[in-house]
Amino acid sequence: MSDLLRRFEEQNKGIKVVLDQVPFKAINENLPVQLAAGQGPDLARVADLGGVARYMLDLRPHLKDAAYFETNFGPFLEWMRVPGDTSSIPGFMTQLTLTGPFVNKTLFEQANVPMPGPKATWEEWAKAAKDVAAKVQAPFPIAIDRSGHRFFSLAITQGAKVFNDKGEPAVVDEGFKKGAQLVFDWHKNGVMSKELWGSVAGTAYRGANDEFKNAQVVMYESGSWQIGQFDKTIGDAFDWVAVPTPCGPANCSGMPGGAALVAIKTTQHPQEVARLMEFLASEPIAAEFYERSLFVPGHLGIAKKGLEYKSATPQGKAALKVFNEGVSQLSPVATKLQGYVHNRVIFNAVISRLGQAIAGESTLDEAYQRIESDVQQQIAERTRK
Repeated sequence: MSDLLRRFEEQNKGIKVVLDQVPFKAINENLPVQLAAGQGPDLARVADLGGVARYMLDLRPHLKDAAYFETNFGPFLEWMRVPGDTSSIPGFMTQLTLTGPFVNKTLFEQANVPMPGPKATWEEWAKAAKDVAAKVQAPFPIAIDRSGHRFFSLAITQGAKVFNDKGEPAVVDEGFKKGAQLVFDWHKNGVMSKELWGSVAGTAYRGANDEFKNAQVVMYESGSWQIGQFDKTIGDAFDWVAVPTPCGPANCSGMPGGAALVAIKTTQHPQEVARLMEFLASEPIAAEFYERSLFVPGHLGIAKKGLEYKSATPQGKAALKVFNEGVSQLSPVATKLQGYVHNRVIFNAVISRLGQAIAGESTLDEAYQRIESDVQQQIAERTRK
């Protein structure tokens, strides 16, 4: 990004861009507080699009070619809008992501256990991963990011519908319970380790990327954003592959997501922000950014043409192909949940209460009741006028 900003400044002599890089946690937790206080940057790269949508600036009046944004980013603009808004253009997707598993292929080969096929179920993968871990003494048969978003990549395959017929949250249904029961049972029978989810509490995120890079995990459910770092850091230490999302009774869908660069309402420089946004969203610059960062493009025109990912290893290119193909398997439930303005409330309630059940602090039935209560109460607080 720094290289692209330098080129922008060379072409726009009157505009100086200051880039602040902050941890992901700060974007999710600190930035909303800043924005609520009327402070914050001119633009920001965010993942909780619904959560900060109310603070975004509509760039449409400042753009030279709003139709370009509608054509190439149209399906994702809805994720950045508050309910009732059907036309604003707050920014563009710098990265489209999809959840999915990475597998340590070398461990499967060492254990002489065949890898399940592309339509295998979660239960089949759990059995195979546990068999592999037992034979090679790997501590983590399956690791799933401690994240509500990642949990739904499992629950939706089990039939979770998340919303009722009126479009209102109805989180705990039979499909949800099937997914929760699987994760709960896996922590009891050793498929998943409490060392990961149990190392933090509340809504805290806990990934297992370091454990996967250290060859401690047989199968790691995370997402396409990990490809770049795995491609660079694992090297030839072991063979790894991305595999399609395991199937459940309902489907084989992952969860979509991603990050967007959005303008902030409080900026004193809307024209300059629009010029920068147009530069970074232009097809050649966006294509260069997606290709260099090994991201799945959130630009429809570029996605249709495809990217070569010249800097990726054969493993990285193969993984990107799997995730790109996974986009066509997305359930409408997954797309709707990702675009729901209060999805962070649902994700946080689920991971907090399910985490308590796994830690032995409540039963699953108690967790279900608290999830419904938390979602109802927190959405009421958010929408209170």
